[in-house]
Amino acid sequence: MIYQRLHDFPAEFLWGASTSAYQVEGAWNEDGKSPSIVDMLEHPAGTADFTVASDHYHRFREDVKLFAELGLKAYRFSVAWTRVLPDGVGEVNAPGLAFYRQLIDELLAHGIEPVVTLYHFDLPYVLEQQGGWSNRATIEAFVTYAGVLFDAFGDRVKYWLTINEQNTMILHPGAIGTPKGGALPDKRTLYQQSHHMLVAQAKVMALCHQRCPGGKIGPAINTTSMYQETCHPLDAIAAHNWETLRCWSFLDVAVHGRYNALAWRYLEDRGWSPDREPEDAALLLAARPDYVAINYYSTATIAASRGDGSDVSARAGDQQIMLGEPGCVSCGGKPVCRQDALRMGDRSGWPALNAAQDLRALSPADTDHGERHWRAG
Repeated sequence: MIYQRLHDFPAEFLWGASTSAYQVEGAWNEDGKSPSIVDMLEHPAGTADFTVASDHYHRFREDVKLFAELGLKAYRFSVAWTRVLPDGVGEVNAPGLAFYRQLIDELLAHGIEPVVTLYHFDLPYVLEQQGGWSNRATIEAFVTYAGVLFDAFGDRVKYWLTINEQNTMILHPGAIGTPKGGALPDKRTLYQQSHHMLVAQAKVMALCHQRCPGGKIGPAINTTSMYQETCHPLDAIAAHNWETLRCWSFLDVAVHGRYNALAWRYLEDRGWSPDREPEDAALLLAARPDYVAINYYSTATIAASRGDGSDVSARAGDQQIMLGEPGCVSCGGKPVCRQDALRMGDRSGWPALNAAQDLRALSPADTDHGERHWRAG
């Protein structure tokens, strides 16, 4: 298709910019703020840390003025949990809450829409010492914290985001770092943490709809668009599988209220499936996001796993050749059947039929031909 003319972006389109609290605020221990896990990271000698950053905490008014000069119509920022609730729960820190109130008011005064992220990697260190996201109590702590913000700013903030890049925290925990004396969790622990985040997110989305009439809330994930290395069916399936595990499996729970079938089998096969409480299924199913935020950085090119121990790829380069997960749900029969089923499900919202069942309705000769065609994949 050749487009004959260009269309302008709608006037209401929100061009903007995004930051997170620990990356820009500084003032890591001022006005009652307690340490987060990010504050407890070890930094190599001679490198910058987050104690001062851009000094946004002290310079937010001049920063917002610059935003306006730049023409921003929206500003996404995160709230530091430890600035509002230094103990993770309990008493609210008034100076911390006042800072965000002033920031929001300053943005609105300059015609800039605030977009507030509730959680961006910076769990209160006091909660980390109690097990962090591995501890189911952190779910209720997060709900309490979110409720404080909804009550304080729900009349001025229309757009909320729950958890920034949950998939990054689970798939690449080392990218965030490890607090002093800590160690990276094993996979089983990471996916248990992920489940607790998903339940917490569901409860917070429901709470937002209760306390913020007209407010909108949703998750923010890090997506990587996957391209298959060659036209070989195994590369096509590898690209689909890895994109599902890397991106869509996290959104499936948030949007549809259930785990992606491929992702759940992947976890079960490796002994990584999380423990779930009886009430979790209903909580996940009842909550729905109003929108989804996507953090996009790069694409990747995927080849089928060789299964020879060389299947772990370095995180480097643009459109680098990565290898699909070894043993991750091979294509089985003819890949075209799987692809058609996936496309039908994506477009109709209906469950895809199992093509293998259709063979039973054929004549013996047709069945033999069908089985040979099926096995040829």
